[in-house]
Amino acid sequence: MRLPTWLSAHVAALRALLVFTVLLGLAYPLALVGAGRLPGLRDRADGSLLTADGRPVGSALIGQAFTAADGAPVPRYFQSRPSAAGDGYDPTATAASNLGPESVVDTLAVDPRASSRSLLSQVCARSRAVGELDGVDGRRPYCTPDGVGAVLAVFRADGLTGTVTRVVSVNQSAPATPFLAAYEGVAVELARPGEDLVAAGGLIVPVRGDAPQNPAVPADAVTASGSGLDPHISPAYADIQVARVARERGADPAAVRRLVAEHTRGRVLGFMGAPAVDVLALNLALDEALPVA
Repeated sequence: MRLPTWLSAHVAALRALLVFTVLLGLAYPLALVGAGRLPGLRDRADGSLLTADGRPVGSALIGQAFTAADGAPVPRYFQSRPSAAGDGYDPTATAASNLGPESVVDTLAVDPRASSRSLLSQVCARSRAVGELDGVDGRRPYCTPDGVGAVLAVFRADGLTGTVTRVVSVNQSAPATPFLAAYEGVAVELARPGEDLVAAGGLIVPVRGDAPQNPAVPADAVTASGSGLDPHISPAYADIQVARVARERGADPAAVRRLVAEHTRGRVLGFMGAPAVDVLALNLALDEALPVA
């Protein structure tokens, strides 16, 4: 008996559905799981986990924070690169901050919970904190001594031209002290929360200051990676942390430097990317070779 055309089409579609369900819904996933169990691939399939005392402590592929319960850095450990993924290094929220070079003005809301910092102020605050932690010069161009972007809103009599009538440090509010006492003879004011200085006609003027052209705190110590999960830091960032880590562990700095060198990878194929230090692996090696008494 020949089936009607419409029924034949539905039967063929059902057969195709069943075949592709078996192939793509069962056989293909099981084949990938099986491949992930092969020697040499098992560790990668499981997330490249690193262990200490028999328990997983992190992944070689995902960065993590080495901080105390209050969020303060633990001085005996090398610190990781900042992260913008969720609350930090969250694989389920991998992302960048989406802030660019033109993000220099903070949002100072009346309700502090609604305030947000510009990329410039985030960089300034991180650089100042790293400088204090590691005993190096944390100053950067376009940053105030108290760790925010050194940016003015300048009001002129004729809009873009004319004499200066008012100057505001846009990223500083009371009880701070303006990073610059006066600009073109006009006293610099502190910003008032809730006031939109740009909409009011202020011209945004970043002020470079007297910070060195090449800051002691490297760029990867103050900026997050694109994924927010980078497990590596630059050798330059590791180098400024050596003295602190050695002091906290009562160890010879030369011994700490040797461990840093052992956990530094070179450029891929000798020319791609940049040398990098695996922070988690380095800290585990420190606990094993130079434990805290």
